[in-house]
Amino acid sequence: MRDFRPIFNILGLLLCIESVALLIPMFFDLINQNQDWKEFFIISCLTFLIGLVLYLGFKKENIKINLRQAFLLTIVSWFLIALFGSLPFIYTSSSLSFTDAFFEAVSGITTTGSTAIPNLEILSEGILVWRSLLQWFGGIGIIVLAVAILPTLQIGGMQLLHMEHDDPYEKTLPKINKFIIEIVSLYVGLTILCFFFYYLFGMSAFDSLIHCMTTISTGGFSNHSQSFGYFKSYSLENVSIIFMILGSLPFVIFIQFIHGQKMSIFKDDQIKLFLFLLLIIIFVTSVWLSNYLKIDFSKSIRLATFNITSILTGTGYTSSNFNNWGGFGLVIILMIMFIGGCAGSTTGGIKIFRFQILFRGVRLQIKKLTKPHAVFLMKFNQKTVTENTYLSIISFFFIYVLLFIFTAVSLSLLGLDFLTALSASASAISNVGPGIGEIIGPNGNYASINDMAKWVLAITMLIGRLEIFTILVLFSKNFWKK
Repeated sequence: MRDFRPIFNILGLLLCIESVALLIPMFFDLINQNQDWKEFFIISCLTFLIGLVLYLGFKKENIKINLRQAFLLTIVSWFLIALFGSLPFIYTSSSLSFTDAFFEAVSGITTTGSTAIPNLEILSEGILVWRSLLQWFGGIGIIVLAVAILPTLQIGGMQLLHMEHDDPYEKTLPKINKFIIEIVSLYVGLTILCFFFYYLFGMSAFDSLIHCMTTISTGGFSNHSQSFGYFKSYSLENVSIIFMILGSLPFVIFIQFIHGQKMSIFKDDQIKLFLFLLLIIIFVTSVWLSNYLKIDFSKSIRLATFNITSILTGTGYTSSNFNNWGGFGLVIILMIMFIGGCAGSTTGGIKIFRFQILFRGVRLQIKKLTKPHAVFLMKFNQKTVTENTYLSIISFFFIYVLLFIFTAVSLSLLGLDFLTALSASASAISNVGPGIGEIIGPNGNYASINDMAKWVLAITMLIGRLEIFTILVLFSKNFWKK
């Protein structure tokens, strides 16, 4: 554990990759004659130089990372990428404070979508592209984390991914690398496809570029302060719904489908429950909106379908002000913030599979009460769920709720009203984006939130994105023992 060379070496490589990514917004500012291109170029060079020093200075042959180094690398890499990703927000014409810039960068890389910028229309093309790029990289980052690292670390039941997909996890590095390349290729392909359909149905090329990156990553950053409400297009909303759902499904299942396992999508337990829940919640909300707002049922379906899909998947786009949906509508919005999509997708939240395991655990306990001497096995995707896996999910759920309460209480102590504190906490830990109320609701933003509250929210976003225990393990004495 005391050998930090592999960690610094990989961090250097990640910074070099980030420096190359910084040249993309520089290009957009250059062709649009925005002077911000100079700042992007300088920040890119600085990031590359620091990354190169780390990469070469700590290079060693046959790099191997043990379990504790993997924990540390995961946490430090996300923090460091966010830190360097905040520099363009500070030194370009956006001129954000360090707190706002770090908040924006963390919100981007964790695919949360909360913004501290009140007027997006005044930003340069480069900054708008950089915000979306952060979410796009964050989306693919969390997929790789979920399918290649978290199962090995035994985090919150993610080891079930091992059980579902044995082939990619054979203990040979070439197979793992090949699997990750397939995931990245699929991610890029879906992004290009999303761009094509957005452009085909009426978005400008620039709008299509911004939104294709933040849709497939279920991030939700837009280049318009009105979010998706700016377009007022039923066709574009339908395209967005399709790709938000695709981003919320396990990417490993897509790979299996491509490799000939055509029924894998229809047999996966969490996909079936996710789609069922989505349809039920949309229907119930549509009925409520039709009766409460006294509007046509067809319009209610449109409002509910887009906004419920967006919040449930953790994307955070909005097409209407759901603050006007009444008490029941707001309760629905708040509750689905916690659910999220499927494991191995770009979404945040608790994840569908954990609710399934917890529900099946309760049902199993009821059976044991009636037949105390019988032996019952819990199944998930036709595989047996071990007691250790079940306990890790219970622990994750408990800590998740505890962290939500702690964050909400902290925000209230820092001056936020009850509704804002509650919904901001739920939005941050689940990486959703918008909250409820006039301040951070669909028509608001986080600009007026005080700096200390923004730091609390930024830390909560990171903890929620990294599945909580990845960070909490650092506070264990055993972790630091040799």
